[in-house]
Amino acid sequence: MKKILFSGSCVALITPFKNNKVDFVSLRRLINYQLKNKTDAILILGTTGEPATLSKSEKIKIIKFARRLTQNKAILLIGTGCNNTKKTIEESKIAVENGADGLLIVTPYYNKCTQKGLIEHYKSIANHIDIPIIVYNVPSRTGVNINVETMLELSKIPQICGIKEASGNIGQIMKLVNLLGDKIAIYSGDDSLNYLFMCLGADGVISVTANILPSEIKKLVDNFNKNDYISSKNLHHKLLEINTNLFIEVNPIPIKYACSILKLCRNEIRLPLTPLQEENALIINNCLNELGFKL
Repeated sequence: MKKILFSGSCVALITPFKNNKVDFVSLRRLINYQLKNKTDAILILGTTGEPATLSKSEKIKIIKFARRLTQNKAILLIGTGCNNTKKTIEESKIAVENGADGLLIVTPYYNKCTQKGLIEHYKSIANHIDIPIIVYNVPSRTGVNINVETMLELSKIPQICGIKEASGNIGQIMKLVNLLGDKIAIYSGDDSLNYLFMCLGADGVISVTANILPSEIKKLVDNFNKNDYISSKNLHHKLLEINTNLFIEVNPIPIKYACSILKLCRNEIRLPLTPLQEENALIINNCLNELGFKL
């Protein structure tokens, strides 16, 4: 039987700051915005949430806060991966203790590892964790790609129920769906490829764009699953420019700016990230204007 934690639309949520502290007023606004628009799952402390800049105590407070708001309303995913297996296990245990429904665990980065190392990394984590795990493959950031054959081996671990695939390699995505589509859930990790992922047999998307357009991202997936392929495709084409330009600088710089323009939070990020360059801000503004936002 196929292992799956959720299907549909998941937002990779930003972490709002105010005066260099976590802004829980804005975090409530952001989460309620997702719940109002029926987002199926909410991911906090993923790459978009700037977890590398957060302290342990900040992470715990964010997890507890998000759990209270999402209880019985949306699946709560917590990003806990890093390049230290022991630390990943420790952070995963904290997430479990504070009510996570599942974990998103990125491949080790910088010090990297072999394909065998990937298998041992996830096996070790699973030996200490008893809730669902979604593997995150994003080689452009980590310098490590999960080969499809490696993912096939990882799918045998009971806790591993899915993969967020963001390699951008169409051939790899097709092979992944062909070999694993009936075993684990496969999620688009690249908004510019969401419709293609759905055509190939993905179970949903984990989206950055959903921070500002949760209803549209959900409609794209839901329409496809209702066999309304034309509406889904048309919506994807409508969102293509914003999906692309939200990565005009490194994520989450552009999406944090877009959220601030829409008065969802302040445009505050933590070093080493820096605010969106003025010329790129104009590009985001134009995209939002074309989508009908009144700025």
